[in-house]
Amino acid sequence: MTIDLVPVQDLGADDIAAWTRLQGDGPLASPFLSPHWARALARCGGPDADRAKVAVVREGGEARAFLPARVGRVTAMPIGAPLCDYQGLVAARDIQIEPRKLVGALGVQRLDFSSLMIDSPVFSGHARGRAVSHVIDLRDGYDAYAAERQAAGTDILKDTAKKRRKLEREHGEVVFTAESVSQHDYNQLVAWKRAQYAETGQTDILACEWPQKLLQNLFESDDQGMRGVLFTLHAGGKLAAAHYALCTPKIAHAWFIAHDNEMQRYSPGVILIAEVMRWAAARGMAELDLGPGDYRFKVSLANRQRPVGHGYVGRLAPATAFRAAQYEVRRAAEALPLGRLSALPGKAMRRMDLWRGLGQQPFAV
Repeated sequence: MTIDLVPVQDLGADDIAAWTRLQGDGPLASPFLSPHWARALARCGGPDADRAKVAVVREGGEARAFLPARVGRVTAMPIGAPLCDYQGLVAARDIQIEPRKLVGALGVQRLDFSSLMIDSPVFSGHARGRAVSHVIDLRDGYDAYAAERQAAGTDILKDTAKKRRKLEREHGEVVFTAESVSQHDYNQLVAWKRAQYAETGQTDILACEWPQKLLQNLFESDDQGMRGVLFTLHAGGKLAAAHYALCTPKIAHAWFIAHDNEMQRYSPGVILIAEVMRWAAARGMAELDLGPGDYRFKVSLANRQRPVGHGYVGRLAPATAFRAAQYEVRRAAEALPLGRLSALPGKAMRRMDLWRGLGQQPFAV
């Protein structure tokens, strides 16, 4: 077994084909785990432009695993963090490799992850905490999905249909557009998201140049392997909601969605998702992945959950000891009955990792 460290832009056609085959049609087929994602990031500038590398594991000359990472001087993190909802090793199921060997091949002391797909082999045992992503499985078609949701006792599809009719009565004709090429509507979505970040006190990930360039490049791309697709919902000729998804031929991953606050009571974003579901099912797509976050609409719409984890893998080194100490403080705080104060160390770690991902933090650990 050998491990080659290859700059993303130097990956050959054979390796890209092997990587795609290893993704298969299961959980690892996510666009965030594809070679297209890694290559798009390497092209858009920012911290991944020069530091995007792939550890390629070979056995008998055959590529058996791919680990994309942003490689720093001391630590590494997933390519595209914090914009990627899934991270992990794309590998054959029967592969056996010590995770720390992969970290060593990256030439760093520690590899961090914040949204590790637990189904990804090798690293799952190193998750220090877990959450779930919410997935709409459309393999049996939209009608089967809707019947399943009804049998599960959720009325969200019926309620959404009522709100759509009410929106149309009170604001005019409701028009859904799939694969919109409207730059104006795309710009409005970005503006809505940035306003949302400001209102909720979240870090504005679109304030940096490279995330905006990445999204714009994918929006303009005609690469059917992976592209950014804009969906819009207009009412009476006015944009009510917009949804930007990362799409492969089989998976649509909900990425950025926002709506006109003046129409909030109609839940236009959920109306739009219902339309995207029908669009995806009609195209024979396997799923619409809503990503992580326990929002009510995600929990109600999803008919499957996908576990994700956060944690790290490190060699015996100072950077690993530092991360271990951070997690120990976090674990101790979360065990105390301090209410919101118990969550502060975890929030601080997430915020620091987000800044690192955006390239806004000058230190590596």
